[in-house]
Amino acid sequence: MEGPSSVRPASRAWLRDSGGDAESDRDIKTHFRVCRFIMETGVKLGMRSVPVATACVLYHRFFQRVSVHAYEPYLVAMSCVYLAGKVEEQHTRTRDIINVSHRYFNSGSAPLECDKEFWDLRDSVVQCELLILRQLNFQVSFEHPHKYLLHYLLSVKSLVNRHGWSRTPVAETSWALLRDCYHGVMCIRHIPQHIAIATLHLALNSYGVELPVGEKEWWKVLCVGVTKAHIDAVVSDLLQLYDMEARCI
Repeated sequence: MEGPSSVRPASRAWLRDSGGDAESDRDIKTHFRVCRFIMETGVKLGMRSVPVATACVLYHRFFQRVSVHAYEPYLVAMSCVYLAGKVEEQHTRTRDIINVSHRYFNSGSAPLECDKEFWDLRDSVVQCELLILRQLNFQVSFEHPHKYLLHYLLSVKSLVNRHGWSRTPVAETSWALLRDCYHGVMCIRHIPQHIAIATLHLALNSYGVELPVGEKEWWKVLCVGVTKAHIDAVVSDLLQLYDMEARCI
């Protein structure tokens, strides 16, 4: 598999020399690009949003424990997609993951032949999956913000004029913001409820949708214990991700 970010192993050469502990700007860009690869691969494989989110969390948690310079990030990403499919009961064949990844780096190319190169890569994906499991102590089930955002959206929708709600894509924007959170470590830095309420808060503000004023702020009613500082922290991290996206183009 050729390309500037090839995931092809060279006699297990995806194991690299370990670098420093401090995450550099270059490393953050790498993680952003690899998570974009995970998401695009997941879409092409027909995976649901939660398995794709699980793959991203597996990836981020793995590289919390090891240096990005120690392992080939795209190989780890492929293994995370494979493992996430098992965890979320949407099993995906390694052959499909390998072929979709191959076309990602070689647009318009034919599927890989089942030759030594293919079987070497398949073995690497499976071995890397075991490595991820060991690094994470087999703790690979995660709670995601998706169910909370769905609940919050339904609750807020009932408070807004039906015409006003249909006029603005608050729900679509909230889901898009939530998906974007998985490009960086913010998806594991903040708890799911805070991410969900913050993405909805940002979407509502973006379209100037106002909710009825009560004794408490609407977000305090929906998410017990959340503060404005929690929301601001999530939004700040998300805006930094968008700034990173601009620098990755």
